[in-house]
Amino acid sequence: MAAERLQRGRFGLVLAGLLLLVLLAILLSLAIGSSSLPLGEVLHSGEAGQAARDVIINLRLPRTLAAVAVGGLLALAGCLQQVLLRNPLADPYILGTSGGASVGALLAMLLGGSVLLVNLAAGAGALATILIVFWLAGSDHSATQARLLLTGVALAAFCGALSSLLLSIAPDGLLRGMVFWLLGDLSGAGWQLALIGLAVFLVLGFLLAPALNILGIGLQHSHSLGLNVHTLRWVVYVLAALACALAVTTAGMIGFVGLIVPHALRLLLGQDLRLLLPASVLGGGLVLLLADVLARTLLAPQQLPVGVVMGLLGVPVFLWLLQQKGGR
Repeated sequence: MAAERLQRGRFGLVLAGLLLLVLLAILLSLAIGSSSLPLGEVLHSGEAGQAARDVIINLRLPRTLAAVAVGGLLALAGCLQQVLLRNPLADPYILGTSGGASVGALLAMLLGGSVLLVNLAAGAGALATILIVFWLAGSDHSATQARLLLTGVALAAFCGALSSLLLSIAPDGLLRGMVFWLLGDLSGAGWQLALIGLAVFLVLGFLLAPALNILGIGLQHSHSLGLNVHTLRWVVYVLAALACALAVTTAGMIGFVGLIVPHALRLLLGQDLRLLLPASVLGGGLVLLLADVLARTLLAPQQLPVGVVMGLLGVPVFLWLLQQKGGR
């Protein structure tokens, strides 16, 4: 009993610390952009104060909330997929969800669709990929981790080829926008649906956490405790894929968040998903928010795609994590 109370106290301290860091990063994101804008100017009257309020409320706040939501979704998807595949280096894009979303979005752009149609097409492409992998990997009801992985990798490669084909036939007027979407972009991203989806997926994941902790021990132990492993696998797979699809639909292709954040937190906090899932959500939001601040300030007033910044930062961090794991 005392050990359980001590563990809950540790969970609370870790989550409170991460939440504080996220709040500080939100304030930083609101204050820093392509041009520095002190938050105190919001309280001033007159044209200067109104201009500051317009910039912060209409431009920076939606982008900040979108970064928190998308980062949380990607990290949550990565954490669930690492449990699903029993592979700490699994990534939300490894099962081809992002590839399907990119094909759908690029096709809608090529056909001259509106922003809403592009988002809907990206979501439809991601969901179609989910169903295809579900059908191919589980056609004989024996979908193992290796089979899911190989099916997803093959489908991701096929979607990558289709995306390249669509880019090659795109007119010059559309090519820049299509490439920019593929690189990941938070400007103009809608945060409301992403934030609501993140809350729903987190609650569902937390409810599944005790069963996932058992699944992480091993299949034989899970079966001996009466756990329906087959059903649980598919529930987790669909949940992770939907979270990834919503993130890609909101902000385009952003890599490494779902790989690095859950993996690093697992090394620091252990395997208990009751702590790891909410910590990954907060950590993913924090990482993507800081990457977006860098994307807006490195070459100010020009803004970089946040997916490019995450790629530049993610590779060295990932290699460092591999070295740390090897050292242990």
